[in-house]
Amino acid sequence: MSSIEERTLKFTDKSRELREEFSELILNYREDLWNYCRYLTGSPWDGEDLFQETLIKSFGGFYQVWQPENPKSYLYRVATNTWIDHCRKQKRIIGTLDDVEEPAEEFKDGLETEAALSHLVELFSPRQVAVFLLIKVFKFKANEVASIVKTTQGAIYATQRRMENKLKKEELSFKSENKIEKIQNRDPIIQTYMDALNNGNLDALFELVSDHLHHEASLGFQEFSKESMRKGSMQHGLPNYRAEEFYLWGRPVIVKLVDSKEGPLIHDIQYQEVENGKIVYHRSFYFRKEFIVAAAKELGIPPQLEKFPLNWDKK
Repeated sequence: MSSIEERTLKFTDKSRELREEFSELILNYREDLWNYCRYLTGSPWDGEDLFQETLIKSFGGFYQVWQPENPKSYLYRVATNTWIDHCRKQKRIIGTLDDVEEPAEEFKDGLETEAALSHLVELFSPRQVAVFLLIKVFKFKANEVASIVKTTQGAIYATQRRMENKLKKEELSFKSENKIEKIQNRDPIIQTYMDALNNGNLDALFELVSDHLHHEASLGFQEFSKESMRKGSMQHGLPNYRAEEFYLWGRPVIVKLVDSKEGPLIHDIQYQEVENGKIVYHRSFYFRKEFIVAAAKELGIPPQLEKFPLNWDKK
C-alpha cells in the first residue's frame, strides 16, 4: 500500500468516526427534518435528495461553526438555504418577504394545516413555504425563522398572516389513492435483474451491470465500478430476499421484501438507470430510515427495523 493510500485510509476511518458522532448529535431531529425537506420541495423524492444533501453539507461545514450552535436550527438553516439555492439555479422566483400589516383570519392547526401542506409549493414562493413550515409545523419562533431565511421578524409575522389568509380561501382536500400499485409493463432489463435477484444468480446480475456502474447506497457507501461492487457489497453473494416492483410516489422502484411472522417487511428500496442495455446507476435506500419508513406507510407494507448493521427499532 502506497503512502497516499495509507493516509487516505486513515482519513476515511477518522471521517467515519466523526460521522457517527454527528449522527448521534442530530438523531432526534432527523425525522422532522426529512418531513420538512419533503414539504419544502413538494416531493418525497426531491425531499429525500435535499435531506441527504443537507446532512452532507451540515457535517462537512460544521468545522466553520466557531461558537456553540443549536443543531436543530443549524440543520434547518442548511436545508432552507440549499433548497433556495437550487431554486435560484432553476430560475424560479424566490420572492421577497415584505413587512406589511394585514388583518388576520382564523386558521386552525390540525387537519387544516395538514391539508395545506400538499398545496404550499403550488401557491407560494420557496421562501414563503419555508416560513409557513418552520412556524406552523415545526414550531420555530419568529426570530429563529428570520435568521434561517435571512429576513426581519416583522416580515415573518406578515408573511404568515398573508399565507394563512390565502389558504383560508383555498379549497383544501385530501386525495384518496390505492397505496399499492404493481407495475405491469416492466423494462426487460429490470425484469431480468429482478429474476437474478430472486434466483440468487450473481453471475446473471453482473451480466446486466456496466463495468463503470455507479452504485450508491445513500448515506451508507458508494462504489464506482462493477469490480468494486463485486469485491465490496456483493462479496458474499445475494441474500435470499424477494424482489417486487412497485410504483412509489410516481416512480417505479424495486422493493426487496423479507418474510417475518407478521408478514412481509420492506428490507430495501432500489431503483436503477439503464443505458445501452446495461444498468449504469444503481441506488439503494437500505440505510435511509426516514425514507423507508415513509415509503412503508405509502405502500402499506411495514419496514424491517432490525437488519445488519442497523437496529432502527432502538433509535
